Amino acid sequence: MTKIIFKSPGEADNLPTLLLEKWNEEIQRQYSLLETDLGSKFFHLDPAEIQNSIVVNSVKWFGDPAEPAFCQSADVAQKLSDWGIKGRHNLHNEYCEYTIEYRTDSQGKLRPKRVQITTELREYWVTIAKHDPDLLKQLATSVLNYQVTWDDLYGNDPIPMTIQQREISFSTQVAGNGNEDRLIQLGVPSQPVGKINRENAFFMTHPINGLDDLLYIVMFGAKPYARKNGATFEKVQKESIFKTFNVQQLACRHADPAAAMGAYGAVFEGRHIAFNEALGMYIQSFSKNNFAYNGNAIPDAWVQFSRGHQRLVFGPSDAEEVYLDDITLDKGGVDVSIKGGFEVLQQIEVGPLIQLGEATELDEGEYVILTESDAPIVCGQASICKLIKKLLTEYENGGLVLKSSPRNVDIII
Repeated sequence: MTKIIFKSPGEADNLPTLLLEKWNEEIQRQYSLLETDLGSKFFHLDPAEIQNSIVVNSVKWFGDPAEPAFCQSADVAQKLSDWGIKGRHNLHNEYCEYTIEYRTDSQGKLRPKRVQITTELREYWVTIAKHDPDLLKQLATSVLNYQVTWDDLYGNDPIPMTIQQREISFSTQVAGNGNEDRLIQLGVPSQPVGKINRENAFFMTHPINGLDDLLYIVMFGAKPYARKNGATFEKVQKESIFKTFNVQQLACRHADPAAAMGAYGAVFEGRHIAFNEALGMYIQSFSKNNFAYNGNAIPDAWVQFSRGHQRLVFGPSDAEEVYLDDITLDKGGVDVSIKGGFEVLQQIEVGPLIQLGEATELDEGEYVILTESDAPIVCGQASICKLIKKLLTEYENGGLVLKSSPRNVDIII
């Protein structure tokens, strides 16, 4: 029997014991794949092992895609990130994905109405899909606010299916393959083909927004890296850490350096860390007051959080003759109409909840000595920039089929 350490993310669902066991099995399986290379005495899978710990939400970063901005510009980043399912599947890789809902106004013009934003982990929903289709259907209907069908979720009735058949069918229709070799070999596409998680931001599907990547980057940072200066052990900068392990490209994004350096900062003080028992990704802050409508604060009803702050729907209801581009955002003292979801994500910080132990004095032998310099990493020369340039060309030419690989992951849309 699997030890139950973790609750449902956001404590959003009252899962039966069997499902909690299966969710914990998945977390422990992913952790075991990383432990040999990244294990550290300072990182614990079980937060209960850390005495006198506290929960902190200080490990966080902005949700807007960083790569198209540092490769091109903020204007290009907005255009490409808001580019429907193509923008989402290629660029939404900061553990925050969104879709824009459009409606036709009274003049017959199609306009952006709302943004659906999610930080929910793919692996959690796949676990439910494999082991409890009825609960999955119930939860999906609740989240998306319409009656979801078996065809939406599996393409067929899942009840007579085996667990593997359910996983393949649900991943094909809704979740994508998460860059898992096993699912790739079974023919599951990188991104879902069904409408439920293409027309909606049901949960995250980008291959590097996964549970494995979240575990990886925090464990990666959870070591007391140092530079020795005489008898003193000095902190190093992110550049030295990411260069040492030849993953410079990760230092240029929002998520990876924030998560790694958050863990590193704690461990350098001799603290032990773990994910909180409600392991997941959360919307930690939202600068609602930076938005306005007709010069006034936007109504609270236009900001709908759910799923334990893993989901946000932003914008007016269908009953109101108001649209997303009627809302303005304060940009350097100037109110500018927003165009879509990218600008909303610029006002959002996301991150996990971390369990943090007390500071202790490190022994000399516990430091991991690095020699790489802290010289800046030139992000504009990252290999991803060539792919984003190609994506921009596709956008400017009207949107042809594209393959790209933000973290050496092929995305086919």
